[in-house]
Amino acid sequence: MQVQLDNEQAQVAFGETLGHVLQGRGRIYLEGDLGAGKTTLTRGVLRAYGYQGAVKSPTYTLVEPYELAGQRLYHLDLYRLSDPEELEFIGGREVLADDALCVIEWPSRGEGWLPAPDIRVRLDVVDTGRSAQLSADSDFGHDVLAALKHRLTGYPQQDGVFQWS
Repeated sequence: MQVQLDNEQAQVAFGETLGHVLQGRGRIYLEGDLGAGKTTLTRGVLRAYGYQGAVKSPTYTLVEPYELAGQRLYHLDLYRLSDPEELEFIGGREVLADDALCVIEWPSRGEGWLPAPDIRVRLDVVDTGRSAQLSADSDFGHDVLAALKHRLTGYPQQDGVFQWS
C-alpha cells in the first residue's frame, strides 16, 4: 500500500489514522533516510492515543515509554545502536514482549535480535512531501492494512496511490 503525504500536517494526520487502526498494539518498523519523517509519523501515532506534547526521537535513550489512554506505547530509535545485543541491556526483551504498541525507527540496526514486525513503513522524501510504502509481515499486519485501506476510502487515488493533503 502506498500513500503520498504532501506535507508535515498530512504526515501527522496519517500517523494518527494508523494509530487508531492499530488499537494500541503491534510492532511497526519505520524505515527511511535521516529526515524522511519517521519521528513525525510517530508523533501522529501518539496523537491517536491523546498525546499532544513534543515528540523527540529517543536517539540517545533508545526507548521512550508512554502510558496513554490506558495503553502502553514504546518509541524506539536504534540509530545509535552499535550492536543488536545492546537491546538486551536496555530491557528490549521486556519492551517487545509487552502487549503494547512498539514503533521502531532504524530497525535494521537491531536485525537478528528484533522480532518480525506487523507493519513496515518505508518513508521517502518526494518534493516537499513524503511517500509512505506500507507492507504487512503478519496476519495482524494484514488486518491493519485492510482496516487502513477501508478508512482511506474516499481519499483521492492516482495509480493506486492514496493522496493525502
